Amino acid sequence: MARSKTSKKWLDEHVNDPYVKKAQVDGYRSRASYKLIEINEKDALYRTGSVVVDLGSAPGGWSQIVAPVVGDSGRVIASDILPMDSIIGVTFIQGDFTEEAVYNEILQALDGQQADSVISDMAPNLSGVKNTDQYAAMYLVELALDMARNVLKPGGHFCAKVFQGVGYDDYVRAVRESFQKVIVRKPAASRPRSREVYLVGKGFKG
Repeated sequence: MARSKTSKKWLDEHVNDPYVKKAQVDGYRSRASYKLIEINEKDALYRTGSVVVDLGSAPGGWSQIVAPVVGDSGRVIASDILPMDSIIGVTFIQGDFTEEAVYNEILQALDGQQADSVISDMAPNLSGVKNTDQYAAMYLVELALDMARNVLKPGGHFCAKVFQGVGYDDYVRAVRESFQKVIVRKPAASRPRSREVYLVGKGFKG
């Protein structure tokens, strides 16, 4: 079947993307790794001993860089609807995060511990209908914020991919209600034409 012009353009862009090539050289599972590396350098979301919840983790680009930093004294609990190859130091829960059973499984994996950070690179499967996709994306980040409010320790951090559009401004306000400082990041590895930004919440009010 012939590819559409849009999918061909995306494929050409992906193949020629310097971060895709760099990820292959550096052994990272995803170009998204560089987004979190840059954000963490600026905002110190996790360190040795941190307990981190990674939502929308597959193929593992974020967990892969967090786990060695938090080390044996820390923990990474990752979840995605898609399968993810195992990573040393990462507890992976496969399932639909929007389902209560999966949400509860993440809570059980924490085993009463509070998290230092909740990070989310979740995005819905895109339908191509702009408003539908935006509502689906906002629903996921609202659930991520709900998870953060439930599991973060006071002073903890939050980082979530958000798409600018309907509901974005309200969401920023909601994050500001729960965190002492909120920063909007657009990492270099994020494609300029993409509407995605990363909202960083520092200092959970608890």
